[in-house]
Amino acid sequence: MPPPCTPRPASAHDSEQLCQRLLAFNQQACGDPLEDLPVRLACHDHDGTLYAGLLADICAGWLTVHVLWVDPAHRGRGVASALLAEAEQTARQHGAHAALLDTFDWQAEGFYTRHGYDVFARLADYPPGHQRIYLRKSLLA
Repeated sequence: MPPPCTPRPASAHDSEQLCQRLLAFNQQACGDPLEDLPVRLACHDHDGTLYAGLLADICAGWLTVHVLWVDPAHRGRGVASALLAEAEQTARQHGAHAALLDTFDWQAEGFYTRHGYDVFARLADYPPGHQRIYLRKSLLA
């Protein structure tokens, strides 16, 4: 019997290979809609300083928002709303039917529910004493 695996940190190449291999495995079951399409949006001021952005992916008919951030000095001006709307529109153009994201209880649950997202799960004590909140939204008209 061969020795058990001795885990070690994965290189960037290892990480890429793992993702490609899992994608290939999943595509055997579901087909090509599992291909990821990155959505990367940024807002810069007149000096070129980044003050807001959104990082997401479109995969399997879903927009998954990973990061939505606005510098505190620019909050309350519709910047986050514009970023989210642009990401959702891009997702629709690429055939996505729904969106998924998560936030924490000290972040933006109210913002997302005002934009049509529904809470479907709460994970207590993530981190201890707080909640991680999972939300979804239909992108169909």
